[in-house]
Amino acid sequence: MQLVESGGGLVQAGGSLRLSCAASGSTFKIEHMGWYRQAPGKQRELIAAITKGGGTTNYADSVQGRFTISRDNSKNTMYLQMNNLKPEDTAVYYCNALDWGSWYEYPYWGQGTQVTVSS
Repeated sequence: MQLVESGGGLVQAGGSLRLSCAASGSTFKIEHMGWYRQAPGKQRELIAAITKGGGTTNYADSVQGRFTISRDNSKNTMYLQMNNLKPEDTAVYYCNALDWGSWYEYPYWGQGTQVTVSS
């Protein structure tokens, strides 16, 4: 499966962005998926996850209540709506498939999309 992230950009604190993750191949519908981010000098972290059917989601405390993960399996696309952005949200954002529970990350990494939040 190949993944392409888009939708990043420069936004002021308090603003919003919507990221998209387009997947190629026929396996997207059977994969649990997640959004990750990596800030400069920090390790990549899982911030939001969604089950293959979209019925269950999970968020890191740092984004809970501000970010919403969703997916449209008919379009092979996953989304991350980011509201009330903060400077500490600045990072490269990636999407990937994962194993629910163990949070094992599959080797499908894309190029990521840069999000920069100015104060």
